[in-house]
Amino acid sequence: IRERARVQGIRRRLAGVRALSTTLVERADDPRLDDYRALNDQAFRRRYEGDVLFIVEGYVAIDRLIESGHRIRSVLLAPSRVDRFTANASTLAGRGIPVYEARRDVIADVVGFDLHRGVLACAQRRPLARVDELLDGATRLAVLEGLNDNENLGAIARAAKAFGVEGLLLDPTCTDPYSRRTVRVSMGEVLTLPISRAEPERWPEVLEDLRAAGFEVWAMTPAAAASGLWNVEIPDRVAVLLGAEGPGLTHRALAAADRQVRIPISAEVDSLNVGQAAAVTFAALTRP
Repeated sequence: IRERARVQGIRRRLAGVRALSTTLVERADDPRLDDYRALNDQAFRRRYEGDVLFIVEGYVAIDRLIESGHRIRSVLLAPSRVDRFTANASTLAGRGIPVYEARRDVIADVVGFDLHRGVLACAQRRPLARVDELLDGATRLAVLEGLNDNENLGAIARAAKAFGVEGLLLDPTCTDPYSRRTVRVSMGEVLTLPISRAEPERWPEVLEDLRAAGFEVWAMTPAAAASGLWNVEIPDRVAVLLGAEGPGLTHRALAAADRQVRIPISAEVDSLNVGQAAAVTFAALTRP
């Protein structure tokens, strides 16, 4: 292990990679770590973050954060995680982003639990896109109604990026797309997607805006009368409408869609998780 670390260090020096500069923080009550406090206290985090901040956890998610254009306030690393961020040293330094280093027990005291990853960042939220901005130039969109599970939303965002879906339109009741759990499950991909949220008085009437822009709106449902996914012709512009786990889409949303579409599955299985259903549907959109 020591030899491998030595070789990696030599390679970095030969490649001219800049060393990552960190600021050591030794006390959990240090105000520089306030952005990371009580991450498992949802009520406190909603008050603290509001519509201004969000937390990103994990190497890959922070890599996506750096690419996304959100303004990063700081990064917090356990000592064993510092080397992994060497590749981002120039970017972080160039943007003047402080990188704090703290022992794992200090981080645990701050966040409220043992954070195994030992890798966090705090960033400022960009304003959500307007609906017309989301539609401009897009050909594949996901429209989500009533999604109240952060992990499901994260899985849908990750699948969207994987299969070329270009943005998310959320109804007024959908969960926060920038919650820590959503960002983590999406592997940070949600941060790189254009996202818009419909106004309460415009749901589901906003689907008319999609139709006016040339989109065909598919309401995904297990109803037997719906068209089978494999038999539907793929339109040039399509918006896939997905509902919450369990209740599915409301009657108003179903009625506002152009077409109801189902994924044919075994009769022995009741249904798919909404994240799985989204991935299957998005993949089907890419077929020749």
